[in-house]
Amino acid sequence: MTDHVSRRRFLQATAASVATSSLAVGAPSAKAPFPASFAVHTGRVRSPVAVASENGKLAVQIAVEKMIAGYAPVDAAVAGVTVVEDDPLDDSVGLGGLPNEEGVVELDACVMDGPSGLAGAVGALQNIQNPAQVALKIMRHTDHVMLVGEGALRFAKSYGFPEVNLLTEPSRQKWLEWRERRGTLDKWIHPDENTVGGKEWFTQWKHKTGTIHLGAVNATGDVGSCTSTSGLAFKIPGRVGDSPIIGSGNYCDNDIGTGGGTGRGEANIIANGGAFIVQQMALGITPTDACMAAVRRVVRLTKQKRLLDDKGRPSFQIKFYAINKAGQIGSAGMYADSYARCDENGAVLADLASLYHEKIK
Repeated sequence: MTDHVSRRRFLQATAASVATSSLAVGAPSAKAPFPASFAVHTGRVRSPVAVASENGKLAVQIAVEKMIAGYAPVDAAVAGVTVVEDDPLDDSVGLGGLPNEEGVVELDACVMDGPSGLAGAVGALQNIQNPAQVALKIMRHTDHVMLVGEGALRFAKSYGFPEVNLLTEPSRQKWLEWRERRGTLDKWIHPDENTVGGKEWFTQWKHKTGTIHLGAVNATGDVGSCTSTSGLAFKIPGRVGDSPIIGSGNYCDNDIGTGGGTGRGEANIIANGGAFIVQQMALGITPTDACMAAVRRVVRLTKQKRLLDDKGRPSFQIKFYAINKAGQIGSAGMYADSYARCDENGAVLADLASLYHEKIK
């Protein structure tokens, strides 16, 4: 009897050891229960890692440097994103972001902290350059998750954030250009189209989006994430996309990892992309495969003809980014593109996995 019990315990211990070893490096296992896939991971000796959208190469480098210096992942993520928010040449985030249809810049952002499970977000925030920092204040100093509009502005000012004019001259000129060309079904005509041999109406603003998402994992496996945006270019005032919505544009779970997205926000809200990615990784799926699963989910849920091209494919771009608790990084998009990542080898831009291998037109 003693030998039988000893052998049974030995086999159970061996099986648990093998499972822990394989899951700690992110090996796929469809049978792994939620959320034990990476909860068994107790630490690693690799350097901190970060992933971001294509405009975040410097941001991921800063985030990793901050984590090495002892910053919590969520604070490191916000530090990285702040650099992009402060860049007037990036017309998708913060200062210089493209405005709504009335020429007013409205910003959205959210943060999430793995160890505490807390989150903070702002929506339709005007005149404040760093919405991600405001979201961090909401997370740390209130019992709320999201503040929007005038309330978010008052909150930001109460913590000393200065009001600034976010509309730069280049962004204003783009808004004026859009206003001249804004539709084919209304009576607005661009002067170029009112001349003999004039240009056709440009479709460059049809789905003009832009955002930065940044996920971070430190050397002990704690996670944090942040997403910030000026939203859909020339949107209806008050429109809020996926970026400030926990579970859509951004999500993390300290037992599993981080997930987030950029691109068409309405599609990501419906798909709950960030949370969906983290749930997929909880089942043992690699970060890249989890991101691709989210892309396919968006395709399945996109049914309106106005959103499809002549081949029946979504006519917009959406991209997802993920890191699991073991430090594996992944990204996938609807169409070919790149993303930013940083590990012990430094910050680089890399090609993401794509469902459709050409670039979007």
